[in-house]
Amino acid sequence: MSAPLAERMRPRTLDEYIGQTHLVGKGAVLRRMIDSGRVPSLIFWGPPGVGKTTLAYIIASTIEAPFYKLSAVNSGVKDVRDAIEKAKSNRFFDSAAPILFIDEIHRFSKSQQDSLLGAVETGTITLIGATTENPSFEVIRPLLSRCQVYVLKPMGKQDLETLLERALTEDHLLREREIKVKESDALFRFAGGDARKLLNILELTVASEGGDKVVITDKLVTERLQENPTAYDKGGELHYDIISAFIKSIRGSDPDAAIYWLARMVAGGEDPKFIARRLVISAAEDIGLANPNALLLANACFDALQKIGWPEGRIVLAETTVYLAVSPKSNSAYLAIDKAIANVERTGNLPVPLHLRNAPTSLMKELDYGKEYKYAHDYDNNFVKQEYLPKELKGTRFWEAQPNPAELKLVERMKKMWGEERENPEKNL
Repeated sequence: MSAPLAERMRPRTLDEYIGQTHLVGKGAVLRRMIDSGRVPSLIFWGPPGVGKTTLAYIIASTIEAPFYKLSAVNSGVKDVRDAIEKAKSNRFFDSAAPILFIDEIHRFSKSQQDSLLGAVETGTITLIGATTENPSFEVIRPLLSRCQVYVLKPMGKQDLETLLERALTEDHLLREREIKVKESDALFRFAGGDARKLLNILELTVASEGGDKVVITDKLVTERLQENPTAYDKGGELHYDIISAFIKSIRGSDPDAAIYWLARMVAGGEDPKFIARRLVISAAEDIGLANPNALLLANACFDALQKIGWPEGRIVLAETTVYLAVSPKSNSAYLAIDKAIANVERTGNLPVPLHLRNAPTSLMKELDYGKEYKYAHDYDNNFVKQEYLPKELKGTRFWEAQPNPAELKLVERMKKMWGEERENPEKNL
């Protein structure tokens, strides 16, 4: 029996690899690493079917490193340790470290991820993990800090067209048939940026037609797949489109639209934790100081969801969604931290003013660490004027209140305490 088309078309070299030119195109960062033969531990983050596993195989082949593969779905700590021991015994002097590829690494527990740390840190193995989930949430910090994270993007239309043309002209089985692609919109729409799905759809459509001649049309593809073109695909492009519509509906204060998009995700089998995480982000980014309770409720939603599970968890998600959608909106804190980070990147590590420094030793006290610091609680209303920024940034304002009742109250409080200097800053970045 012949292998599936997706496997037959799996690229073996970087020159055959389609897409991800920002990583492996000529002169791109990962391409340079591979060409040099020195590849660090990596985590590939992206939707299904964009070439994460294939790229790991190509890296191992190109740098001539032994390759071991584990799936987080059916592997435990023992499997990890066994793979590491095999890698150790297969390491030769001055050769590239064996590559341990872990598919769906986000499904590994903390203990499973902990078991990788020693081998990654000592260079016994080069870890390549693949995940469809944000590694910042799903990979433990010590492991994440030892890996370079690269984002793989869904295939664009041009990439899909290239893949389709290559399959029709290079696959030995498809070449035996006279195949004409009259229309490709349905092929690409159903594929949703997923190369594997495109090839599976193509193979299914061709196999369903008798005779040597096949004319592919949108109608034929839709009929053969026997599915609704609007069906939710939690692994494809629609996954990202719907969560985008969901968050933008909350930001736009439309509770009905927000609930509709939530229902689409619930009906489509989306991971409830993924939805809850986005609600927490939305509460901080889009509602912020206009209603600080929103972040508390979003966090409580996340906790409650893990306690009560599914399907009752949908009610908690719905309550939080409506609350966030009808809340007043502000992104002042979000803008403030981005301004501050941009300033830090521009000005570097400015010294901490002496009066704000910690003075745990007598020598530090002799050097005036902490001298002339005014302890706010020793003064009326627990406040006293003093400078808290480096002298180079004196008068700089990062936080700008927005015109909602909650923040206007904060502005009035700041004016009462600080006076006109808060109303007329020297520098407002």
